[in-house]
Amino acid sequence: MSSTLLTEATGEGFSHLQAEQIRRYRETWKEVGHDWTPRVSVSRSIFPIVSDVDRRFFALRGEDSHDQIGVIDGLQSTFGRTYAAEPDVLIEQLAQDEALHAADTVMLTIPSQLGVDFNLHILQAFAEDVAPCPGLAAQHGRSSDGYALEG
Repeated sequence: MSSTLLTEATGEGFSHLQAEQIRRYRETWKEVGHDWTPRVSVSRSIFPIVSDVDRRFFALRGEDSHDQIGVIDGLQSTFGRTYAAEPDVLIEQLAQDEALHAADTVMLTIPSQLGVDFNLHILQAFAEDVAPCPGLAAQHGRSSDGYALEG
């Protein structure tokens, strides 16, 4: 599993760095002799905007959201962006995320302080309006139900 933070900062985008980690992990896995393929998951902060309430909470987070470089525990680190937009825009953005192409599962990072009901709304909006998109699923080589939600 890989989170929305990497303790490396090469100037490459977060999803590229994460996809490279996944590739190296799988290569090493085979090199040491494992005869099965491990599942790999990535985490993303994804907020489908499907209501005025969503727009008030998340629209500013999504506008001009991009990867950032900062320092954590003395290490230069790359922080992944927040995805917050209408479902059709999210689908386009997520289709460009290299690590999502490489991973088997996406885990949604949601803000627990908004409460159970609102977090359920976020999960339902993702499951109903983003994950089943045939175009996005096809780009990942999966059926339209090929995304697992874990949390």
